[in-house]
Amino acid sequence: MSIRAFIVDDEPIARHSIVRLLRKEPEIAIAGEFGDGASALEAIRQLRPDLVFLDIQMPEMTGIDVAAALGEENLPATVFVTAYEQYAVRAFEANAVDYLVKPFSSERFDAALRRVRRRLAGEGGDAAPARVWQALAELRREQSYARRLPIPLDGSVILLEVARIDWIEANRNCVRLHVGKDTYELRETMAALEERLDPRQFARVHRSAIVNIDRIQAIHPWFKGYHMLVLSTGQELRMSRYQHDAFRDLVRLNARTP
Repeated sequence: MSIRAFIVDDEPIARHSIVRLLRKEPEIAIAGEFGDGASALEAIRQLRPDLVFLDIQMPEMTGIDVAAALGEENLPATVFVTAYEQYAVRAFEANAVDYLVKPFSSERFDAALRRVRRRLAGEGGDAAPARVWQALAELRREQSYARRLPIPLDGSVILLEVARIDWIEANRNCVRLHVGKDTYELRETMAALEERLDPRQFARVHRSAIVNIDRIQAIHPWFKGYHMLVLSTGQELRMSRYQHDAFRDLVRLNARTP
């Protein structure tokens, strides 16, 4: 079986790594290399390769955009390539989608190729494209959440990565963002900010508090149905007794494997 493969990555070194490994595979022919999503999309539509190694983090047109533009019916067998990004990896793993995390070993690359060969031989089943599409849908949802927040500070604006935030406190029509020993103020309501944050990373535990789930160290029962959260910074926050669903979600999400 001859397999025609495309390599799509904006980093020349990453493309070279895949080329070097593929040259050891006599049944795989490298049919094209592309450094951007737009040219790769056009070539995939015209030449219809059997296999694509597709970087998901490219400027202007990401690998997710390329896959979405192709559609489920026209997407070749695809191995997604990414620098480590936890939500991408979780989405791929949950849906049994082939992926490689940079930098990857030759053993990990060989394992991905074995899965590709089985799929191209008809052993992947009809559900394989649907699994890919489910993973991509999850990733597109992730992209809509804020990754950085513009914070006015001393006449300038800093871009604060939301993953650094420990917890968020309501302060009338503003919010206070607690980041380690620092506190930043943002003119926005809690409700509006909550809509912009990934619910798998941040949870509203009280009408005046949102916490970064990764910062929760312990959850202790308190009196009258309340619970007390202890953050890794030592901060203690009371959880509203009406937030029973949030409490169950916190326990479930903190029990997840990283």
